[in-house]
Amino acid sequence: MLIKTTARAALIAALALTSAAAWPRAAGAETVLRIGMTAADIPRTLGQPDQGFEGNRFTGLTMYDALTGWDLSSADKPSVVIPGLATEWKVDDADKTKWTFKLRPGVTFHDGTPFNADAVVWNVDKVLKQDAPQFDPSQVGVTASRMPTLASAKKIDDMTVELTTKEPDSFLPINLTNLFMASPAKWQHFYDKAEGTDAKAKSQAAWAAFAKDAAGTGPWKMASFTPRERLELVKNADYWNKARVPKIDKMVLLPMPEANARTAALLSGQVDWVEAPAPDALPELKQRGFKLYANEQPHVWPWQFSRVEGSPWNDIRVRKAANLCVDREGLKDGLLAGLMVPASGTFEPGHPWRGKPTFEIKYDKPAAQKLMQEAGFGPNKKLTVKIQTSASGSGQMQPLPMNEYLQQALAECYFDVQLDVIEWNTLFTNWRRGAKDPSANGSNATNVTYAAMDPFFALVRFLQSGMAPPVSNNWGYINNPKFDELVKTARQTFDPAARDAALAELHAASVDDAAFLYVAHDVGPRAISPKVTGVIQPKSWFIDFSPISMTP
Repeated sequence: MLIKTTARAALIAALALTSAAAWPRAAGAETVLRIGMTAADIPRTLGQPDQGFEGNRFTGLTMYDALTGWDLSSADKPSVVIPGLATEWKVDDADKTKWTFKLRPGVTFHDGTPFNADAVVWNVDKVLKQDAPQFDPSQVGVTASRMPTLASAKKIDDMTVELTTKEPDSFLPINLTNLFMASPAKWQHFYDKAEGTDAKAKSQAAWAAFAKDAAGTGPWKMASFTPRERLELVKNADYWNKARVPKIDKMVLLPMPEANARTAALLSGQVDWVEAPAPDALPELKQRGFKLYANEQPHVWPWQFSRVEGSPWNDIRVRKAANLCVDREGLKDGLLAGLMVPASGTFEPGHPWRGKPTFEIKYDKPAAQKLMQEAGFGPNKKLTVKIQTSASGSGQMQPLPMNEYLQQALAECYFDVQLDVIEWNTLFTNWRRGAKDPSANGSNATNVTYAAMDPFFALVRFLQSGMAPPVSNNWGYINNPKFDELVKTARQTFDPAARDAALAELHAASVDDAAFLYVAHDVGPRAISPKVTGVIQPKSWFIDFSPISMTP
C-alpha cells in the first residue's frame, strides 16, 4: 500500500512551489536554512507554542529556554534532562512540595533585559495566577496540563526561586522543560502601549503584539513573522551558552502540512529540509543525493479509547481484539517504507519502565476474531467505532493513510471503523477537552501521538483518573483505582530505582488492560539537502539546530 499523489496533492505541491519563489535564498556569505514543517500554520510564537511538540521544536526551543532542558547532543544515548536557565535544584528534605532552583547568572533576554528570579515568577504566574496582569488563558491549556502539580513560584533572591507543588511530585524538574521564559519587560512595553482601560483587553493586546516581536533567551531570535506563511529566525550571537550559538545565520520555517507538497518542494530546491517526507518518495530522494535521517523516538502512535458510559471500548475483549488485529510489520514494511518501530506498549523490552505485561500485543487475527465473537460480534454483526484523527501534524507520521490501513485491518475482525478527519491543531485542542465534549463529534477514540520521554507524559496524564479533562490528557476518562495507586507511589518516590519499579508496574498494568491500541513508535524521518551538515538526530522529539552548518 503506497501513498499516491492525487490531483489534490499535486495541486498543493504546485501552489507550494509557486509561493516558494518568494522564499529567501542565501545572499553573499549569509547562510539560510529553509524548513518545511508538517504543521498547517506557524506554531504560536509568544512563549508557549501550540501545534504539539512540533511547536516546541520550532518556536519553543529555538527562541526560548526553560529552567530545565533536554540533552540533544547524541544520536546514540537517550535524551535526559539537564540544567537550562537553572543550574541546580533540590527538593526540600522536610517538605517534598517545595523545590529550590538556583538560576544561571549573566543571562539576558533578546531585548537586553536581565533574566532573574522576578522573570521566573512572572512566567509561572502567566499561566497559573488568574489575577496576574500577564495571565493568558490561551497559554494555559498547552502549559498547565503538562505540569499539573505546580502551584506557585516565590523569589528567594535575585538568583533563587522556590517552586511549590500541590503534592509531592518527583516529576517536576522534567515537567518544567515545557515552561518557556518570555521577557516580562518586553510584554510590559506592549501592555503600556495598549489603548483603553480594561486590563484584560490590554493584556490580550500585549500578548498579540509580543507574538509578532517576541523576546526570549534562546539561541535564535525572531526576525520576521507572517502568520500562516513563514517565520524567520536569526542566530543570537550573544547566547549565554557559547557552545550553542548557531552556525547558520538564518532559519526560515514554512508550514507545509501535505507530505507530497513538502517532498516536491525539497526535490525542486525550494526548501533544504522537510519533516516526514512521503514514504513512497524515499527511493527518489536517496537517488538524488538527499540525506535521510531517522532514529527511534520516545513516542507512541496510538488510538486512545473512550471509557465513558456506553463506549464500545469498555469491553476489554474488544480492546484486546483491536490490538491483536493489526499487522504492524506489514504497516512498517509496506505503507511506511520501514520508517516506524512496531509498538507492543508505550515502552519496549529493555526499557526500565517496561515491566512484565502478561498480555502480548502482536498480530494474531484468529485470536482477535475469537475475542470479538465472544463479545457478540461477527461477519454479520460488526461493531461500529469512530476515530478522530488529523491529516498531518506533530508526530502524527502519516495519519490518514495509517488510519485507512487500520480501518481495513480491523474490518477483518468485525469492526466498522469510521474516520473523522480534522485539522491537527483542532484535534490537539479537542484532546484536552475529552471524549464527553461536543468537539469529539461522537468519536469513541482519538488518534493523537504522545511523547514517552518522562513518566508524566508517557503514563500519568493518560492513566490517572485525576488527569481527566480539563486538567490534562486523560481524554477517555480512564478510572482505574490500581492505576491511581501506582501513580501516587511513583510520584511520591524520590529514589530513582524504586520510582522506576513503580512505573514499570504501572506500564505493565496498562498493557494488560489494553488501555490503548498501540500501533507504532515514530523514528522522526527527515529528508535534508546534502548542503546541510552537522545534523544530530537524537532519540527525542526535539533537535538542536545550533550545530548545523550549510555549504553554499
